[in-house]
Amino acid sequence: MNNSRLWVVDDDRSVRIVLSQALRDAGYQVHSFDSADTALSALETETLPDLVITDVRMPGTDGFSFLDALKKRHDTMPVIVMSAYTDISSTASAFRGGAHEFLSKPFDIDEAVNLVARALPEKTSEKETRQNEDGHELLGSTPAMRELFRAIGRLAQAPLSVLITGETGTGKELVARALHRESPRANRPFIALNTAAIPAELLESELFGHEAGAFTGALKKQIGRFEQADGGTLFLDEIGDMPAGLQTRLLRVLAEGEFFRVGGRELIKVDVRVVAATHQHLEALVKAGKFRADLLHRLDVVRLQLPPLRERKADVPALAQRFLEQAAKQLHAGAKRFKPEALARMEQHDWPGNVRELENLCWRLAALAPGESIGLKDLKSCLRSNEIAVESQNVWQQALARSTQQLLSRNEQHIHAQLREQFDKILLETALDFTDGHRQQAAEKLGLGRNTLTRKLGTSRTGKSNEPS
Repeated sequence: MNNSRLWVVDDDRSVRIVLSQALRDAGYQVHSFDSADTALSALETETLPDLVITDVRMPGTDGFSFLDALKKRHDTMPVIVMSAYTDISSTASAFRGGAHEFLSKPFDIDEAVNLVARALPEKTSEKETRQNEDGHELLGSTPAMRELFRAIGRLAQAPLSVLITGETGTGKELVARALHRESPRANRPFIALNTAAIPAELLESELFGHEAGAFTGALKKQIGRFEQADGGTLFLDEIGDMPAGLQTRLLRVLAEGEFFRVGGRELIKVDVRVVAATHQHLEALVKAGKFRADLLHRLDVVRLQLPPLRERKADVPALAQRFLEQAAKQLHAGAKRFKPEALARMEQHDWPGNVRELENLCWRLAALAPGESIGLKDLKSCLRSNEIAVESQNVWQQALARSTQQLLSRNEQHIHAQLREQFDKILLETALDFTDGHRQQAAEKLGLGRNTLTRKLGTSRTGKSNEPS
C-alpha cells in the first residue's frame, strides 16, 4: 500500500472523480478540491501532501498563481500541472514557476498514474511546446511528438548541451529555437550556423572571428559566432561535417568557455549554450576516426531524437493545413483548404523529405492550385513527381547493392574502384546524351569542370568540342 498523499485540484468534477479514483486504485491517498482557493486554505489546516496535481484554468485563483503560492510556502513540493492548452507560452509559464511535470488534457489515465509515480521519487519537469515566433511551428499530437514537446520544456530550463538527431527535414532548428526561446537565455541572442554550408577554410573564422591581417583578405576585425551568441545560444547544424582541426578548438570552448580569434592574442571568454544537430550517425564517425569521441561526449549531454514524418503520419493533416494557410497568406493567393480525400492521400505518402517536403508541397499547391479547395486532382501531379524520384532512387540503389553482393561473392578485388569507374562512366555519358554531346553543358549540369569530365571520359566519347552560338 502506497502511503503518499496526493491532492487533485480541478474545477471539472468529472476530471476530479476519474483521476482521484484511478490514483486511489493505485494505492495513493487522494484528497480533491474544486478550486485553488480551497486548496490554499487547506494548506493551513491539513497535513501537507506529497504531490499536487492542478489544472491551469479555473475560476478564482488560476493554476499558475496556485503554483506560485505553493512554491513560496513549500518550494520542494512536486507539482504536476495539467491543461488542455499545450502551447509553448502556457507550458513554459508552468515550468518556470516550478512545475515538475506537465499532463496534457485529454490524458490517458494510465499515463497520468505513471506520471505521478515518476514525479514522487524525484523532481522532474517536462512540458509540451509548440509555437515558434517566426511562424514556423512544431506541431503534432502523436505520442512521439508529445514526448518531444515535454522534453523540450524540461531541457529549456537546464543549462545543458543538447544534441538533436534526426533525418534531414525533421525540424531540428525549430527544436533548437524552442529550447532557446523558453530558456533563461531567451532575451539574449540565438545564433545559428550550418557547419556543412561553410567552406572548411572559412569555418574557423566564422566560429571564432579573426583579427585584421590574420590572413590574406582579412582587412578588418571580425566577430565570430561564439562572441555574437555570448549570453545566449549557439546552434551548430550538421556538426558531423565539422573538420577535425576545428573539433579540437570547439572542444576547448565547450570545456573552458574561452578561445582566441584567428590571428589574435586576446583570450575571449564567453557564456554560450551550444545546441548541436546532425542527421549522421556520430558514433559511426567516431569509430571511423572522423569525429572526436571526447567532443561527442561534450555535445551529447542530452540527446533529442526527432521522429521522421513517416512515423507520425497522423500529424500530416494538421501540418499540411497549417503550411497551406501560411503559404497562401504570404503569396496573397486567398484562403485554401484540403479536401478530406486529399488529406487521406497525403497520409499514405512516406515523405522521404519529411516535414520540409510537405511544406514545399503546400507552397506549390498554394501557388498553382486554381480553386479554394484542393483535391486529388491537384495533388496527384505534385506527389507523382516525388514518388517517381524516390522510386528511381531506390531502383539504382538496389541495383548497386546487387552488383556489390555479386562482386563480393566472387572474391573480386578492388571493388570500390571498379564500381566507381562504372558509376562515373554511366553518369557522364548520360549527361552527354542529355546535352546532345556538348561537353561544356554536360560538365555544368554535373557541377564539374570540363577538363575533369574529359579526363574521366578519356577518348571513349568524343562529344562536341564547341558550344552552339
